[in-house]
Amino acid sequence: SWFLAGTERKADSMVYEAKTVLLKNGREAVLRAPSQADAAALKDFMVRCYGETEFLTKYPEEFTITLQQEQAYLEKNIASSTEMMIICTVDGELAGNCQINFKTGLKAKHRASVSIALLKKFWGIGIGAAMLQELLAVAEKQGATQVELACLEGNQRALALYTKLGFTPVASLPNAYRLKDGTSLGEITMVKQLG
Repeated sequence: SWFLAGTERKADSMVYEAKTVLLKNGREAVLRAPSQADAAALKDFMVRCYGETEFLTKYPEEFTITLQQEQAYLEKNIASSTEMMIICTVDGELAGNCQINFKTGLKAKHRASVSIALLKKFWGIGIGAAMLQELLAVAEKQGATQVELACLEGNQRALALYTKLGFTPVASLPNAYRLKDGTSLGEITMVKQLG
């Protein structure tokens, strides 16, 4: 569902070909690559996500990038040969995004890391699984044999999804994040071996 090269991209950039997936609630979601036109929506989306859960790495007020910075980030991502973002829309509304980053050094080029964010109103209907499965397919096509992610301690929904998709916890960093109320959360590193 993706291919290398493209008309408006560098020859070595990764391009994701849009697809539609049927969700558990019977609605359809569109998975596609972001464009410059998505910058404002993505910026607002991230602020909303940071405000909806303690299980992301920032508070909404910490996400202070400008629209121009978001546009520059998207331009870099779209042209990249080592990272790729997929966004998900449901009835035109931005519901989620995810990203894969490939390591580049000779000793680490077999590794990739993934991350995901999803608005709370879209939790539990299959979007997270669909996005992660797409990233795993991209990782395999690119020749990665190990995919990694980080999950905050206590995020049972995410842990269940990652485990279902074959990720295994391999390490935990205690007190990785401290919430405003003083609660500390550890960070769990999870790994999935491919092929």
